[in-house]
Amino acid sequence: MKRNKIYIAVLSLGILAGGCSKGFLEKIPQGQLSTEQVSNSEGIEALLIGAYGIMNGNVNGTWGNYASAPSQWLFGEVTSDNAHKGSEQTDQPAMLLLETMDPNPANDNLTTMWQVYYEGILRCNTTLKFLINDQAGAKTVSATRAKEIEGEVKMLRGHYYFFLWRIFRNLPYIDENTSAEEAKTKPNDADIFDKIIADVKFAADNLPATKYKSEAGRMDQNIAKAYLGKLYLYQKKYDLALPLFQSVLAGKDLKSMSFLNNFNVETEDGPEALLVSKHAINPDGSADNANVGDMLSGIYAAPVSCCGFYQPTFDLVNAYQVDANGLPYLDNEYRNNPYKSDFGLNDAQKATYQLDRNLRVDPRLDYTVGRRGVPFLDYGIMAGDSWIRKVSDSGPFVGIKTMIYQSQFAAHAVAGEAYITGLDVNIMRLADVYLMAAECAVELDQLNLALNYVNDVRARAANIPVKTLGSTPVANYQVSPYPPFPDKEYARKAVRMERRLELALEGHRFFDLVRWGVAKSVLESYSTFEGTYLPFYRNLNFKTHNEYFPIPQTEIDRSGGTLKQNTGYN
Repeated sequence: MKRNKIYIAVLSLGILAGGCSKGFLEKIPQGQLSTEQVSNSEGIEALLIGAYGIMNGNVNGTWGNYASAPSQWLFGEVTSDNAHKGSEQTDQPAMLLLETMDPNPANDNLTTMWQVYYEGILRCNTTLKFLINDQAGAKTVSATRAKEIEGEVKMLRGHYYFFLWRIFRNLPYIDENTSAEEAKTKPNDADIFDKIIADVKFAADNLPATKYKSEAGRMDQNIAKAYLGKLYLYQKKYDLALPLFQSVLAGKDLKSMSFLNNFNVETEDGPEALLVSKHAINPDGSADNANVGDMLSGIYAAPVSCCGFYQPTFDLVNAYQVDANGLPYLDNEYRNNPYKSDFGLNDAQKATYQLDRNLRVDPRLDYTVGRRGVPFLDYGIMAGDSWIRKVSDSGPFVGIKTMIYQSQFAAHAVAGEAYITGLDVNIMRLADVYLMAAECAVELDQLNLALNYVNDVRARAANIPVKTLGSTPVANYQVSPYPPFPDKEYARKAVRMERRLELALEGHRFFDLVRWGVAKSVLESYSTFEGTYLPFYRNLNFKTHNEYFPIPQTEIDRSGGTLKQNTGYN
C-alpha cells in the first residue's frame, strides 16, 4: 500500500517512478538505480510502473494537483453547466476564470495540467526506449511480454495525450524517437489525433483480454477497445466506434451491477469499472498516492472540514426532475418550476424549512448531489448553509461522488485530513460505454438499438435504493424506460440527457458539449438561468476558441517561441 519512489537516471533525464498500493503498484523501494540496472526485465517493469504512476495526476506531494486530477473535475465539469468552482470567489481565482470562460496563458491550472501529463508521456517514452534496446540485444523480456508492455505503454501514452489534446488541441508530439534536445523545440503546428489513435489501436490489437497477473489498475484489451471507440466517436466515425463498444459490452449486464458501488471505496473497481485511477493512503499515513486531485471537493463542515469546492449547479440539480411519466425534460422545461432548496430564504424562513418530499426526481440525484434535509452517506442529514463555504457565491448544494463514508476514514483517509482519501476514480466505466454505443446507434439510424442501451442504463437507475427518513422516501422518486423513440432528433436528445444524468460530476460534460457542437448554445442558455441566482455567472459570452484553452505561457517561453499560442488567446 505504499507509493515507492524509484529515481532512475536515464541519459541526462531523471524520471520519478511511482505507483499505487492497490494491486500491482506496490513495489519494494529500489533507491538510486543506474541505466545498467534498469536495462533488464525487472528494470523495464519498474519503468512501466513509473509510467502508470501519472494516472492519478500527481508527480509528488499532495496539494496543487487539482487541475491534473484524473476526474478532470475542473476542466470537464466546472467549465460546464454541471458544477461551480465552489468555495469563495476569491479562493483560487484562476479556477474562476476557467469557469467563466476567461482563461489566460498565465493560469497556473493550465501549467499544472501540461506539465503533469507530459511527465507521464516522458515516462512512457523512456519505458519504450529501454524495451526496444532490450529486444534488440539481450532480450531479457520475453517476446510475448514485450508486446504486452508495449501495449500497456502505448495505451498509457495515448491516454495522457488525449487528456492534453481535449484541453489544448495543438500539442508538440514527442515520442520514444525524439531526443531531449529536439523535445525542447518541438513545434505544435500539426494535429496529433491520428497519432493518439495509432497508440490506442496498437494497444487494442496487442493487449491481452485479462490484466497482466490479474493486477487491478492495469491496461487490458477491453479498456483499449472502449478507448479506441471513444476516439472514433470524437471523429464522428460511428461505424468504426460502435462495433468496438459492442465487443466491450458483449456478455455484460449493466442492470445487475450496482450504481452505488462505483463510488464506494470498499466496493470500487468492480465489474462496471474499465479505466480506473487507483488510489490509497500509504501505510505511514502519507498521501501522495491518494486521491489528491479531488481533495478540494470535501464538504466545508465537520467531519471533513475542508475545502468547499466543486459544488453542483442549480441547473444540474433541476435536470433530474422528471415528468408525470418518469421521463426527463429534454428541452429545459425543468427550469420553469425550479427547485432551489432553501436558497434565497431569510433566516426565519430557513429556520422552519421543510424538505419537499413531493419533488418528482430521478433517484440518481440524491446519490450525486447533497441537498438540505436529505441523508448524506453516514454523516447524518445534510444541514444546508453550515456545510457550505459561501452559499451566495456557489449555491446550496454539495457533491457526493468524491466523498467516502465517515466510517471509512480510519482505513481510507489521511488522519486529520479526511478530505484526502483512497477513493479510486473511474475514468471510464461501463455505463459510459453503453451511452457512447447508444450515441453511435442514433447517428447510424439504429434507433431501436439506441433505445435498448439507454433503457438498460435507466433500468439500473430504477433499482437504486431510495433514500428515506424513517420509512418515508425523501422525494417522489421515478425513473421509467423510454417508449420507442419517435425520431432521430428526439433520440439524440434522450441519449445526451442520459449521459448528463448518469455521468454527472465524473469529468465528461464540457468535453461532450464541445464535441456535439452545442457548447455555446447550452452554456449561454445555462448562464441566463443560473445567473438568476448567482449573478457572477450572468451574461456568459462563449466564443469559438473557448472550446479549448490557451497554451501555458511558461511552456511557450521555455520553447524559445517554437510553441505557438492557440488562436484567440494571443
